[in-house]
Amino acid sequence: MGKKSLGICLIGAGRAGMIHGLNFKKSVSNAEMVAVVDPFEETAQKACKTLEIEKYYTDYKKALEDDSVDAVVIVTPTIFHKDIAVAAAYAGKHIFCEKPMAMNEDECEQMIVAAAKNNVKLQIGFMRRFDASFIEAKQLISSGEIGDVVLVRSLTRGPSKPQEWMYDIDKSNGPLAEVNSHDIDSARWFAESELKSVYAIAGNYRSKEIAGEFPKFYDNVLVIGIFLNGVQFGMDGAQYVKYGYDARVEILGTDGVIMLGQTQKNSVVVCNKDKKMIRPFMNSWTHLFSEAYLAEDEHFIDCILEDKPPKVCGMDGKMAVKIVRACNLSISDNRIVELEY
Repeated sequence: MGKKSLGICLIGAGRAGMIHGLNFKKSVSNAEMVAVVDPFEETAQKACKTLEIEKYYTDYKKALEDDSVDAVVIVTPTIFHKDIAVAAAYAGKHIFCEKPMAMNEDECEQMIVAAAKNNVKLQIGFMRRFDASFIEAKQLISSGEIGDVVLVRSLTRGPSKPQEWMYDIDKSNGPLAEVNSHDIDSARWFAESELKSVYAIAGNYRSKEIAGEFPKFYDNVLVIGIFLNGVQFGMDGAQYVKYGYDARVEILGTDGVIMLGQTQKNSVVVCNKDKKMIRPFMNSWTHLFSEAYLAEDEHFIDCILEDKPPKVCGMDGKMAVKIVRACNLSISDNRIVELEY
């Protein structure tokens, strides 16, 4: 490309966006943070101060006209992903898009086609594939350590109260998209197959004050399914659990089991005068997967400079969205949903 450093523009300067922004600012080689986009000017200005840069925009279209921008990192509400990504592709900018990729499969396909047509990279933010423990589990499966995989069971539960825009399932696709997309992607990765059918049940247990305005919202969900190759699938997800961030996976094989998941924030244990043992629970996904976030950001830059396909591509994002929507349909219709390919 004739440049030593790629100019990165962060689109969406919220908590998740700033993880990527700080990575590219401080820790990713051959990358330079050059601009921030956020519709709220105060947020954009605050992000610039943190990232020690000056340039910001409140309209992403203006940023796409900036010749110093080689790639964009999209970390906005899901409903905006498709329009931004397609516009970025046609502006010749490489694209890192946080999960969920988009609202539906058609939007995902538009993103994939636009990136291919304009010869830009498209990577989706499933950072668990870059986590050392998940990578080791994948290698153990491939080596036959636990025989043939029989069941992949995964859970993710977040402590935070949902943001207001998440309450409208039609605009967010619900906790299955916002929380469990990672479980879905890693299960596909471990099972090495696509889901054949799913059945899901859900309910609103912790945010009942908004039930009247948003009757379809759920903050707890349970899913069972089966992959095309016969591997069984189980998953649960929750928002606003308050006790901490909880992400665990169990991969059961014919000859053993692999268990993933760190529930403790650190190794400190306190025993006090009340004869209680206290060990802090994992407080945040930002803490648990900090190294994985950095690894996926580094991979994005490597893919651009070395002209190689990302390990997590648009099709991975599309399949996760497809499964989320199938599960939401199962919830609304109270039936098993067969996925079509």
